[in-house]
Amino acid sequence: MKDFLENLKFMIDEFGTSPTLEEMKRRTLLDKGIAGPTAAHFIEEVHVPLNLSYLTFTTGSSAFQNIVGVTHSEIENRVKASHNALQKAGVKKGDKILFTYPPLVNVFSNRALKEYGVQWCFLQRSSRDAFLSKLHEENPDVIVGESSFLRVALEDTKKMGVAQYLPKGKIILAAGTPLDLELLPIAEDVLDANVHDLYGCQEFGWLTLDGVPLREDISLVKSPIKNRGFFELVVGGLPMGDSFMIAESGHICNKKGKIITYRRERTHPEYEVIVKETALSSKVTIERAARTILRIKSRIVRVDPDIKVSAPATVLQLRSGFGYEGEVETITLQGPEKTKLFDDMLRAQLDYQKTSKSDPTWIKRR
Repeated sequence: MKDFLENLKFMIDEFGTSPTLEEMKRRTLLDKGIAGPTAAHFIEEVHVPLNLSYLTFTTGSSAFQNIVGVTHSEIENRVKASHNALQKAGVKKGDKILFTYPPLVNVFSNRALKEYGVQWCFLQRSSRDAFLSKLHEENPDVIVGESSFLRVALEDTKKMGVAQYLPKGKIILAAGTPLDLELLPIAEDVLDANVHDLYGCQEFGWLTLDGVPLREDISLVKSPIKNRGFFELVVGGLPMGDSFMIAESGHICNKKGKIITYRRERTHPEYEVIVKETALSSKVTIERAARTILRIKSRIVRVDPDIKVSAPATVLQLRSGFGYEGEVETITLQGPEKTKLFDDMLRAQLDYQKTSKSDPTWIKRR
């Protein structure tokens, strides 16, 4: 028996198929394109499932920061929306982008920036002084960052008497928090900058630029917020939990943009998604996908007990959740055009189920 165990160890060492810790593939901050410092994080290694393209976190602008999983199937449309935003903002191939907050790269995705052909860099330290130093030293074409941080930093240059020494003619993509309107005049004065309001989230990527949708599967539905004229933004059938004013007069950065993203309010109560019809043949798969969406996107999706399977396309219903006093009509979203993101998540679930799990470490029952 002792010889058998010694031979077993030799076989594991020499011919084992499962990787050792040293052999496991690693995705570093550099691989994700976010290898820059922040004052709000520490770096922790985690085991990331093969079925996720990468992990990121919500920004924490309105709630506790939660983990977000980004699936392989949704990357293509996230990349398209990112390229749409860069193009509309006037960003050109070869431009250099300065990110003041590295995790914002995850909303684009590393792939989107590489395919667009831009370079990007980060601050040496997460501070306003480091931003001004980097701006002077690197002379980036584009600046991406939280608008109040940028405003205060540029106001500092006026107080310090150094504004005239900074490079001019910049593009600013204000992102991560609602646009600070006071950024616009100070950015024009100090940097001769064109400011754009870039709205999106870590869960689903960039969604609007200056009030103009960046994806074809974006819908605006009447918000449960009473008597305020707000509309909730729904992307690919999944409500964002953010409601905005819609104004024919237009967005402050673009009169053609009607979604006033700097007038954001959290939707209360939030809409729930009910799956009424699916092109899938199995109710079990759609129920699994609903749990997946809740776990990695924090969106509540329920499956109608009488769901129609093998339908021509996905059909979703949005219903106002618990706690609303009043009548809000049930909203129906018909696929495939308006349920694209939801269907991408279904594809991720199907891909996961097709993944071979022949390795003994995957088998959970006899």
